[in-house]
Amino acid sequence: MNNVASDLVENLTFDELQIGQGARLVRTLSAQDIAAFAAVSGDSNPAHLDSGDGTAPLMHEVVGHGMWSGALVSALLGTQFPGAGTRYLDQSLHFIAPVRVGDTLTVSVTVTAKDAARGAVELACELINQKGERVASGIARVLAPTQKVRLPRSSRPEIHLFDPQARFNALLALGRALPAVRCAVVHPCDEASLTGAVDAARLGLLDPVLIGPEARLRAVAEACGLDLGGLDIIAMPHSHAAAEHAAELAASGAVASLMKGSLHTDELVRAVLARKELRTGRRMSHVFRFDVPLYSKPLLITDAALNIRPTLDEKRDIVQNAIDFARVLGVDRPHVALLSAVETVNANIPSTLDAAALCKMADRGQISGGVLDGPLAFDNAISAEAARIKGIASPVAGQADILAVPDLESGNMLAKQLEYLAGATGAGIVLGARVPIALTSRADGPMARASSALLVQLVAQAAAR
Repeated sequence: MNNVASDLVENLTFDELQIGQGARLVRTLSAQDIAAFAAVSGDSNPAHLDSGDGTAPLMHEVVGHGMWSGALVSALLGTQFPGAGTRYLDQSLHFIAPVRVGDTLTVSVTVTAKDAARGAVELACELINQKGERVASGIARVLAPTQKVRLPRSSRPEIHLFDPQARFNALLALGRALPAVRCAVVHPCDEASLTGAVDAARLGLLDPVLIGPEARLRAVAEACGLDLGGLDIIAMPHSHAAAEHAAELAASGAVASLMKGSLHTDELVRAVLARKELRTGRRMSHVFRFDVPLYSKPLLITDAALNIRPTLDEKRDIVQNAIDFARVLGVDRPHVALLSAVETVNANIPSTLDAAALCKMADRGQISGGVLDGPLAFDNAISAEAARIKGIASPVAGQADILAVPDLESGNMLAKQLEYLAGATGAGIVLGARVPIALTSRADGPMARASSALLVQLVAQAAAR
């Protein structure tokens, strides 16, 4: 019996195989294996996935997919015995006992017959767990390789699992015990924004007041199959009037938050700024919250939507807004990376001077509640290893909760790259006024809009305490 472990892949040809000869491999089933197999195969049977909804215990505990065990047989045949060049003809497997997370399987194949005319080989297959119990057995028939192969062993592909629905559910859990927040939804005259308002109400996040042309709102609802029953509607003739009335409601305390519908951002922001009751003395700024597949925790990016070329004083407010927001989300002492193109102060790169000044402002208490470092290039901000290679000692490198960008252009490009190239899921909010504002994009899907509503709910409830 061979137990192959080498830096070389060396197969066995048909002529080299002997009756009774065999090989084995040993593998322990992990929860990550189950999730990866479900992602690749599409088999999301709740017996295999702990969905948290009570369906997983159909078999009293989560068990592995039966065909995961079968895949181990395929792996042994294709990579070790006979190895490279093997072609499957037939596989039968009898599943005898379930395989659970933590079970270690010894997978064995043994040659039982050879067909010289076809170059075919029959192998008995057996899978035994760590208790000595047989969990599966069967017969494999393959065409064995005819040419000898010796090649360097290639590295096994890595799978990085990212479940956006699970991340979304975890975010929603932050507001589960909180009451819905009264919210003016401004001019939701398209399917995306009106659906977002209805979904936020259904999820118990917001108590929406729809402000806009009533006939148009009802026409959109009818076209989309949305039920507006139970939702308040305030008729306004156009988007300017809707924005002004929403700001008036917020200034009077009739609503505790605002949500952008199908109007331009500057229309809504201008209406808010026109009401002195909504000003706080701090610059208004936008924060994206992203779940990034290859990053271990949520990442905030600011400002990528509101302030085009902020001054040093404006950056101080932008950073403070983001720190306060991160603390609402449960981060006790947020780590803030002040981004630039380089990690050293350079008089020719103004963003490095601002970053250094912001760090000193934090030292003097002009910015509070967070740990700041900068200037940092993006790689150093998110990777402690990149910082180590460059000789940068930083409490923020690889631990950033907040990325403070130099200007709107760089921030907007970074945010969209994370979403469209890195598969991140995000939501946005405007801070710095008396009420939080959910600022959604026309391209945002239902999950992003609901996430933005949840962020507004959290900030509004924190302000009310």
